[in-house]
Order: sequence, then C-alpha cells, then structure tokens
Amino acid sequence: MASPLARVNVRADAWELIWSFAQRVLVVNLCLALGGLPLMLGLALVAEPWRYPVFFGVLALPLGSAVAVGFGYLADLPLLASVRKVAKSAVLVWAFTLAAAGVLLADISVLYDAMPGAALVPLLAVLTELVFAVGLCSLVLLATEPGLAPRARLRMAVYATVRGWPFTLLSLGVLAAAVVLVSLHPLAGLATVPGCGLWVVLTNTRLQLAKILGES
Repeated sequence: MASPLARVNVRADAWELIWSFAQRVLVVNLCLALGGLPLMLGLALVAEPWRYPVFFGVLALPLGSAVAVGFGYLADLPLLASVRKVAKSAVLVWAFTLAAAGVLLADISVLYDAMPGAALVPLLAVLTELVFAVGLCSLVLLATEPGLAPRARLRMAVYATVRGWPFTLLSLGVLAAAVVLVSLHPLAGLATVPGCGLWVVLTNTRLQLAKILGES
C-alpha cells in the first residue's frame, strides 16, 4: 500500500525543510521545559504565587536563558554554541526585564482601586507589555548579534519595539495564546506550542530590525 505522503505534491527539499523545522521546534521546546521547570514546580506547589513575586521572579530567571538559547538555535546557531554564547548574558537581561515589569505590576496593584491613581493603570499596563517586548527583542539581539554593546542593544530593542508596534502586538498575542494553550493542555502544549511561538517572535523581531537598519 502506497504511503499517503506519496500523494502530496511536495518536493524532497521542502520535506527536508519541514522536518528540520520540526526538529528545531522540539529541541527548543525541551530547552524551554527545562528552563521553566523551577517555575512550573513552584506554581504547582504554592497556592497563591502572586503573594511571593520575588521568589517566583528568581525561579523565572532560567527561563530567560532558555528563551535566548532557543532564539539562537532557531536562527541556525548550533545548540551548544548558543548555550555558550548567550546563556549567561541572557540571565542578566531577563533579570532587568523581570525587575522592571515587577515594579510596574506592583504599582498597578497599589493604584488600581483608588482615584486618581487608577487613571494611571492603563498606562502602566502598556508600559509593562512594552518592557516584556523590549526584553524579548533584547534576547533576540543577544542571540543573533552578540557583538553589540549592552547600551546599543537596549536602544535598538526599544526603538524596534516601538517603531514596529504591529509586529510587537502580534508577537505578544502569539505568546499569550501559547501560554493559554500550555496551561490548558500542559503535555501536548509544551511539546508543540512554545517553539512555534518563539519562531514567530524571532521572525517578527528580525523584520522590525531589518526595517530599521534599512532606513539608517
């Protein structure tokens, strides 16, 4: 009996590209699962995690390294080389991202139920999303342009995130959907969704940066 795939009119090099992408996504998903393991264990054991933001912020630090390594691997950097080049620096970038987001979220929790502070909540929420987006863009730059100085990387990340805001919104939306899917179906979600989400973020960020560099 002939294979069902024999009826699909796809060239051999296209199949090779598909399987290569699937393999990379699976490896990235494994890296994210390992990096997020401390955070997932903490969330499973603590009933009210929002009461311990510093503790869970520390648990989330390895996730930044996993994300940066995933970006590097999806950008065709060998896995071990990606780990050596970006894992340590990514912890610092992600720590600053989590710290800035934590301060903004703390402000929201204090101001949301009282005027006139409540009027600032929408602005603070937008700034929180911007911080996460800049952090992700910085991790992409760290993985793909490791020679950039930290200040130059930050300036480029902020400019790319704000100037290319449609891509930024798409990236954040895809990541939010990935988080929801993983929370609903943990095993199936972790095996398939996160790597695809990071690929979308990587592609969008490269488009943002290419547009900016093309204008300079």
